[in-house]
Amino acid sequence: MTDTFRPTSDLDADLGPEDFDGEQFDLEERQALRRVTGLSTELEDVTEVEYRQLRLERVVLIGVYSRNQVEAENSLRELAALAETAGAVVLDGLLQRRPHPDPSTYFGKGKAEELRDVVRIAGADTVIADTELAPSQRRALEDVVKVKVIDRTAVILDIFSQHAKSREGKAQVELAQLQYLLPRLRGWGESMSRQAGGQVGSAGAGMGSRGPGETKIELDRRRIHSRMARLRRQIAEMAPARAVKRQGRTRNEVPSVAIAGYTNAGKSSLLNRITRAGALVENALFATLDTTVRRTETPDGRPYTLTDTVGFVRNLPHQLVEAFRSTLEEVEAADLVLHVVDASHPDPAGQLATVRQVIAEVGAADVPELVVFNKADLADEATRLVLRGLEPTAAFVSARTGEGVAQLQQTIAALLPLPQHEVTALVPFDRGDLVSLVHARGRVLATVYEQGGTRINALVGDGERAALEPYLVG
Repeated sequence: MTDTFRPTSDLDADLGPEDFDGEQFDLEERQALRRVTGLSTELEDVTEVEYRQLRLERVVLIGVYSRNQVEAENSLRELAALAETAGAVVLDGLLQRRPHPDPSTYFGKGKAEELRDVVRIAGADTVIADTELAPSQRRALEDVVKVKVIDRTAVILDIFSQHAKSREGKAQVELAQLQYLLPRLRGWGESMSRQAGGQVGSAGAGMGSRGPGETKIELDRRRIHSRMARLRRQIAEMAPARAVKRQGRTRNEVPSVAIAGYTNAGKSSLLNRITRAGALVENALFATLDTTVRRTETPDGRPYTLTDTVGFVRNLPHQLVEAFRSTLEEVEAADLVLHVVDASHPDPAGQLATVRQVIAEVGAADVPELVVFNKADLADEATRLVLRGLEPTAAFVSARTGEGVAQLQQTIAALLPLPQHEVTALVPFDRGDLVSLVHARGRVLATVYEQGGTRINALVGDGERAALEPYLVG
């Protein structure tokens, strides 16, 4: 569609201070739908996916924006990748420019009717909105377009339900799904309004079937609340095991590094490149939902743990942030966060902002951060200059080719906390276990073999210093 609107700044320039009356939009542009090109996907094997009886197969994407068209198109392309990951074929994508989404049908009645024609011509069976729709908006838009309407949150929850493998991951996803479903129980069918007393006969009529009783929606709500309480208890019961593992690492004074970042930025690939962990790597969104922790060493021999965490995405549903808060505790407890960003992504600044927002939500904003631009082999020099402008101290690596990984490991070693006690001890030869302990957990500065034993000068933690106490020398 040919652009006919002027930027908002041009519109504002035509108005004097006394004439300004809020945001102004050209009427033609405000009422127009803008087709987003390049969203159609062709999948050889389309998996049938369900989210509470909602099948995602052939979909049309829709979105509303007020100012930034480029950002809106990037968001819609990301939604297309999400839908494809969930097993759908994206047929088309439409954007409408308006100050605010229509409170009734999201798109506005007239544009919703145009959308209905697009859906019919394309042969789509589902419309996905690039936002979280209110239950009333979803129902009203379904009444107009005559096909299923779901929102971005439902798609993300569906992907999470497919990819969760561990018991804790499955519980966290189910809890998020129930939190999303609870306010949307209205309108799922006439059965929701059925009401019966406590002595309903099998025939469903006559004496014993007259109120007051519990409606179907009330029964469903009660069951959902009960299930949510059970899931929260299960997740809470898993917390001590994680806490014990973290306490063990702290007690042994093993520093921890958490890998965080946007989904599909290459976090698991980087973990595998550094530690040879063998973690699942897939060119799909949210391939990693379960935390992977691997032990490795700095180039100078100091041990530390590297943790792969769940990826983030813009407009990540708050239900998922809450449900996965226990998993994201690894970020909060880390000594360093490797913030991995896709160097080839069209909106790296948006990725950075999204991830930092979620990190702040889980209370990890104060943890030291090292930005790592992964997939550097896909970024030309001009792109690298732009990225350096965003983050001057960032590291550029390629987990696929190995470019920059050795330098990254040196940088990690420089940023990790060092043992705080410098000691010199003369360790008897029959206490070689103490020498091994210092080599494993501390940083050896010098070693001299003397007649009375091994004189070792090292940086150590509290535990190692206490063990060496009988052999310390001036």
